[in-house]
Amino acid sequence: MGNLLTYGGLAAKVRAMESRFITDRQLTELAGLSSVGEALEFIKSQPAYGDLLSSADSGIHRSQLEKLLYLSRYRDFEKLYRFSGPGPRKFLDLYFSNFEVSLLKRCLRNIAHPDKDASDLSMFQDFFARHSGLDVRKLTEASSVSELTQALKGTFYFSLFSSLEEQENPSVFDYEIQLDLCHFRWIWKIKDRFMNKAERRVLTQCFGTQLDMLNAQWIYRSKKYYRLAPDQIYPLLIPVNYRLKKEDIIRLTEAGTVDEFFSVLDETFYGALPQTDIKAQPDLEALYEQVMNRIHSMTARKDPYSAAILNSYFYFKNLEIHRLITAVEGIRYGVPAAEIVSYIIKNNKGGNQT
Repeated sequence: MGNLLTYGGLAAKVRAMESRFITDRQLTELAGLSSVGEALEFIKSQPAYGDLLSSADSGIHRSQLEKLLYLSRYRDFEKLYRFSGPGPRKFLDLYFSNFEVSLLKRCLRNIAHPDKDASDLSMFQDFFARHSGLDVRKLTEASSVSELTQALKGTFYFSLFSSLEEQENPSVFDYEIQLDLCHFRWIWKIKDRFMNKAERRVLTQCFGTQLDMLNAQWIYRSKKYYRLAPDQIYPLLIPVNYRLKKEDIIRLTEAGTVDEFFSVLDETFYGALPQTDIKAQPDLEALYEQVMNRIHSMTARKDPYSAAILNSYFYFKNLEIHRLITAVEGIRYGVPAAEIVSYIIKNNKGGNQT
């Protein structure tokens, strides 16, 4: 009853916001449009995005579209935060670190590849000022990684950036991977301090599955695309084990071929999941999405009066934004509709398919 009292009204609010998600049928319709202008009009017709994209036209740059769609996500966060009591706000404060890491990655990429339109993040200033110690204005003004590091003084991220600066010629990839490692390690460690036993179980399942699947993807990519040796792969992995045990990680990393990698993965917990055929060497991104869709849908359904509904909402919101950006870019470059659909709807299990 305590959770019902805490989350009852919030659960109703989340369900109302979820009703605005774009369905797979609508995404298929979007993929079949013939121009960016038509795609924008389609997205404008959706309740979640109409006001934000009202002044956008067919000449909109990808970076500007991304920023407007991400602003929609931030506005959703604000709505739910204002509607929440002290308990749910603890989770939202914890979740907010995802936004900080995304912002810092964007700043790093803007420094590596300067683009005036992409680097203007002023639309996010007020949002971060209310919830974060990061100063978007200072971060945006940084024209080098050293200046970005100085702009992070007094924040959680300063020591990480300072230590990387001491290394010889660290790349943007080095910063991004260390941000991910630091973020996931911190989330995994601190989540138990803020949640009750039931919520810890739910969030451990969601976060743990995500970390397992990300580790599997990174091992696979390191082998297939970068030809990295095992001793080069281990430092790139998230130091957390959930369903992929330490011995599984070792066997996956030490696998001599991609075929052997998939054979090992098939013998793990994820190979035993229904409707997964790992031996067929699936698209690991599709497998990741399929597993994560199922986990987030299941946990929100089983524990509707808990932080699981917030975690699930933002997972599917992020997924929708990614799909919209991918669809518009596919249309911009003349990718066939069927191919766009294959990119944005990856055997969706548990998502919105009506």
